[in-house]
Amino acid sequence: MFDDISGTYDKANRFISLGMDRWWKRRLVRKVVELKPQHILDLATGTADLPLQYAAKGLKNIIGLDISAKMLEQAKKRIDAASYKDVISLTLGDSEDLPFDDECFDVVTVSYGIRNYENLMLGLKETHRVLKPNGHFIILETSVPTLFPFKQGYALFTKHIMPFVGGLLSGDKKAYKYLSESAANFPCGKNLVKILKESGFDDVVVKPQFFGAASIYVCERW
Repeated sequence: MFDDISGTYDKANRFISLGMDRWWKRRLVRKVVELKPQHILDLATGTADLPLQYAAKGLKNIIGLDISAKMLEQAKKRIDAASYKDVISLTLGDSEDLPFDDECFDVVTVSYGIRNYENLMLGLKETHRVLKPNGHFIILETSVPTLFPFKQGYALFTKHIMPFVGGLLSGDKKAYKYLSESAANFPCGKNLVKILKESGFDDVVVKPQFFGAASIYVCERW
């Protein structure tokens, strides 16, 4: 599915989120830069949006991993055009079966990716495994607002507007119907915090964005 929409994925995301996904990602990037990591892994990297921002901030030793070969083709074009191929490498792989040694990354990030895991707990435990002690796992993911009228507006948007617009821009309405359903049904807030702690993460902090339409989760591995 992600192979099929790889060419229009970024454009569709910008339009669907009214450009707010850029602001949310910048907040995530600021947190990563504060941590001064030596080795970074970005899961479900897509077109390498986050790795490119890390590199632009002067960070090095960045790996972007994705299960979609077509997404990585788009990522490579962007990295080569930005002259960051010396600091960013790309790996085709599964976030639930990471091809890396134990405890080798200071920071692992994922944006709009974990809701697509087939086995969420397995994916989180794999992330925990490759993080160094005191390393950080930072997630940007959609969430469901709880306050009126944002909750009702979000339900209308994800059920009807997102599949229509995404399908119009990508030519694949079925893909965006799946993405809208996964956004609406994925555990968020306290429910995801509970799952993260069960996976071995500590000090989980949730930072809701735009009345809860998305959330940034910052976790630490002791």
